[in-house]
Amino acid sequence: QVQLVESGGGLVQPGGSLRLSCAASGSIFSINGMGWYRQAPGKQRELVADITSSGRNRYADSVKGRFTISRDNAKNTVYLQMNSLKPEDTAVYYCNADISTLGSTRRFLGYWGQGTQVTVSS
Repeated sequence: QVQLVESGGGLVQPGGSLRLSCAASGSIFSINGMGWYRQAPGKQRELVADITSSGRNRYADSVKGRFTISRDNAKNTVYLQMNSLKPEDTAVYYCNADISTLGSTRRFLGYWGQGTQVTVSS
């Protein structure tokens, strides 16, 4: 089994910063892409940023220049540094990763974390 556990969410004032972490654990053989998505109330889940195993990344236009995604392959962990936060960044943030397991090394499946709430408000 595989688990993704997020941490680092919370309440922050506009202009503030937060750093989200997501650690993958379990019977992991290999991890390809990892990413962060978010879902605000009444809206669809959207991609925030993702990163390949070699470090190539991409961002939603709404967060470019403010958020930075990174990963530590040795720790099976992906991070999202969020700066200059705005009220419209308020959402539940979900971690996603494409993982193959020890029991099926050639098959990659997408796994999701449980989500962490980020609230930007004064």
